[in-house]
Amino acid sequence: MKTFTLPGTEIVAPNVVLGLMRIADKTDDEVRDLVGAARDAGIDFFDHADVYGNDLHGCERRFAAAMHLTPSQRDEITIQTKAGIVREGPYFDFSYEHLVGSVEGSLTALQTDRIDILLLHRPDALVEPEEVARAFDDLQSSGKVRAFGVSNQTPRQIDLLRKHVRQPIVANQLQLSITHEPIIAQGVSANMLDEQQSVNRDGGGIVDYCRLHDITIQAWSPFQAGFFNGVYLGSPDYPELNAVIDRLATHYDVPPIAIATAWITRHPAQMQVVLGTTNPERVAGAAQGSEIPLTRAEWYELFRTSGHLVP
Repeated sequence: MKTFTLPGTEIVAPNVVLGLMRIADKTDDEVRDLVGAARDAGIDFFDHADVYGNDLHGCERRFAAAMHLTPSQRDEITIQTKAGIVREGPYFDFSYEHLVGSVEGSLTALQTDRIDILLLHRPDALVEPEEVARAFDDLQSSGKVRAFGVSNQTPRQIDLLRKHVRQPIVANQLQLSITHEPIIAQGVSANMLDEQQSVNRDGGGIVDYCRLHDITIQAWSPFQAGFFNGVYLGSPDYPELNAVIDRLATHYDVPPIAIATAWITRHPAQMQVVLGTTNPERVAGAAQGSEIPLTRAEWYELFRTSGHLVP
């Protein structure tokens, strides 16, 4: 498993992460098997959110109840969670009170004394960055949160936060897969009139912005064809792409899901892949993509056969 020191922190992180948004109805044994498969593969970084589960903090509680982590076991892993979505609204709330209250709930649910990384969960159109800054200061000074990031935010939204927030923004969690890649595809075909791919959908080069500012991109839904509308691996909707994936899987002697992972980890932005599966075998297979050295030709072949333009 390839690891790196997450810029802006002292956290040594793997480039493949296990997301735990689907464990609410899993038994203790199923959760332990899933986490055990991740640990065996070198994944010690776990992604949560307060809204994951059947009720607030549900998946965080399920994780803690199943794992019963000792202090030394807790020290071996990185726990990331998110705050800012009011699911019952639905709306977003980046106020001081909501962020601090959410972290307190996550600490209780996770049975831990600190969150390693807290992400703002999607943008809040009514954000008051001074409120976010005050929350971050208090959460950091109290030792409850070590580092901070965002999710699904544009360069200008991050700049607005950075004007007021003293802590570095260390991560931006964005949807990215071979078939859902506007944050990469737009730059490939920039300034091409009448090409849909050239339309700017991310507020101005979010991948390059994150690279310039040492913000780690965390790719969520890395195997989804689109926005929660099915997986492209093995899908009859992507025959040419899957033929290439299968050929490369044979060449590198890995399962196809590892090639899907490798397409993201090969990018020089040093991204993390956030796995959403609850299948231990798929976790192990995906993790094999951590260090696969796809060539430029192979990377672009996957990009092109997914339906994107290479001018």
